[in-house]
Amino acid sequence: MTVSRFGISIEQELLDSLDEYVKENQFSNRSQAIRHLISKNMVEHKWQCNNQVAGAVTLIYDPHKRELLNQLSALQENHFDEILSTQRFMLEKDKCLEIIAVKGIAKRLTELSDKLISIKGMQHGKLTMTRAD
Repeated sequence: MTVSRFGISIEQELLDSLDEYVKENQFSNRSQAIRHLISKNMVEHKWQCNNQVAGAVTLIYDPHKRELLNQLSALQENHFDEILSTQRFMLEKDKCLEIIAVKGIAKRLTELSDKLISIKGMQHGKLTMTRAD
């Protein structure tokens, strides 16, 4: 494959983050890391279509926030046909890790995860998917 060169302008803080990413993931150089990030982004963009996928939504939250739990339960009930399983782990007294196994159309799972992650009080959330067809 032919390689093309180009220049970019980037803020120092973002460049420092890129260098840290290169080191943490043991890339040989910045170019390799940028290629990886672009490829990853392109794959994730393709997930926005009608492909059948399987994956997991990982959430971190405080389980003592009643309204958060109510919203979480309501969303899960509304998407029972896409949720395969839910597992909850107490990490600390006020920190819970929840992993929700999902299967369905990529666009719909992305919408579900966005709703889950945006619940007020949710500390962190991430969707990972892979093709299931």
